[in-house]
Amino acid sequence: MQARLLHFPSLLLSYIQKGCFMNGTIKTILILLFCFWAFMVPPVLVKAGVVISDETQQCLVCHAKHGLTKVFENNKSIEAYVDAGEFRASVHKELKCSECHTDFSGEKHPKRRFRNSEQYKIQAALACKRCHTNEQLKTKSIHAAVLDDEKGSHTCTNCHGSHSIKSVSKKTYKSEEQHCLKCHGQEFSVEFKNGEKLSLKVEMPMLQASVHKKLSCSDCHFGFSQAQHPQRNFRSRRDFFIAGSETCRRCHFDKYTKSMEGIHYAKLSQGNLDAPVCTDCHGSHTVVRFGSNRTLIAQRCGKCHPQTFDIYAKSAHGNALFDEHNQDVPVCIDCHTAHNIENPLSLDYREKIPDLCSNCHANKAIMGKYGLSTDVVKSYLSDFHGVTLSFYRKQREKSDKPSRLIAVCTDCHGTHSIISARNIAPALVKANLVKRCQVCHKDAAGNFPDTWLSHYEPTLTSAPLVFIISLIYKIFTPILAIGIILQIMLHIWRYAVNR
Repeated sequence: MQARLLHFPSLLLSYIQKGCFMNGTIKTILILLFCFWAFMVPPVLVKAGVVISDETQQCLVCHAKHGLTKVFENNKSIEAYVDAGEFRASVHKELKCSECHTDFSGEKHPKRRFRNSEQYKIQAALACKRCHTNEQLKTKSIHAAVLDDEKGSHTCTNCHGSHSIKSVSKKTYKSEEQHCLKCHGQEFSVEFKNGEKLSLKVEMPMLQASVHKKLSCSDCHFGFSQAQHPQRNFRSRRDFFIAGSETCRRCHFDKYTKSMEGIHYAKLSQGNLDAPVCTDCHGSHTVVRFGSNRTLIAQRCGKCHPQTFDIYAKSAHGNALFDEHNQDVPVCIDCHTAHNIENPLSLDYREKIPDLCSNCHANKAIMGKYGLSTDVVKSYLSDFHGVTLSFYRKQREKSDKPSRLIAVCTDCHGTHSIISARNIAPALVKANLVKRCQVCHKDAAGNFPDTWLSHYEPTLTSAPLVFIISLIYKIFTPILAIGIILQIMLHIWRYAVNR
């Protein structure tokens, strides 16, 4: 019957084209029959070479049309439409409908009640087990994991479809992401040994916004494929994330080696699992490029250092960054770097603080925008503290002597709590400065800061006596040097003449 129906249109066309029937009325009837066949016979018979059962044809008379729905007890519904074209392309195209829907036939459509669509899908998926036994399915690790969660929402149809059953492989999908998101685009989770759970759902829009959007899933999740999902056991969510961050070193080995020199890696290797790893700062599926977004950089560091972040946000630098959106002010990585972060409490780091501050405060282009002088760094380096620090650094390099506490920028200005002194009364500035001096100089009196000119160069208006004495020394010192040289030369000349 099916073969004759498939051959019928070609037979009609051959007769019409060859003109075997010269009678115009008969030819018109044949053309009308061909049009009737093309529009009224179910579309499943159009494709030559695909033969489906009479029972399937009978079912498709109704189910190939939109409008049939199944209503569940929660008042939600699902359409009972079957796409005939997709069914023809499925691997089950030769099966009869009743081979899966055993309770149904052309004369029998039993009424069944379901609480919701999830219960309906789980019940319908049991039909797959009649041909595909658990023993066969468990030969693939991905199926073994699904079988362990049969009471959940993981059914066969989630990956393979229902009436459009296809063999799941990368070739079935345009990209590997579509293949993986068939499962990971849905809400499900993994449970760790300590009872914690982690959602394995991946949002496609967030993945496309990532800097890794051109990578395939297996580029990072190596060892996983459509057939292989190795079972890995982790004690907690934190163990899972730490293990996952090791993936980053395959492409970013230079950054990874730098991080091994930092305080975070040192803390992690000592057993502190709260120390941040790559994914804590950069994310996993939503990896973002920090670029020039300095606000985002500070906020990421604030996730682990909230108290320090709050102090920084109220400082002169933080106010400029968050309130004025000023991109010139320093953020965390400008002082601490991004990957090879040093211990800021060490003496080695302390000695580098003047150099760190000079990156901005010795930059005339940046300081010129805000009317700030670049002499602050030069005045420190030429003053007692700066000169002493440079001597100690040179001594340590040559003789490996231990560091000594010498006042640096942060001892007077603070670290994360730096504030502007422009709107503060001079008396209050002086009182605060005395307290800072007394940290090292225990006997410092209230007028102790008066002996220091701050970071300003002496002038006739601000410090006339110091300016005049400094000027005398600048003139007298060269004259004295020239006089000594002249005297030595005269002694040599006289010695030569007398000889």
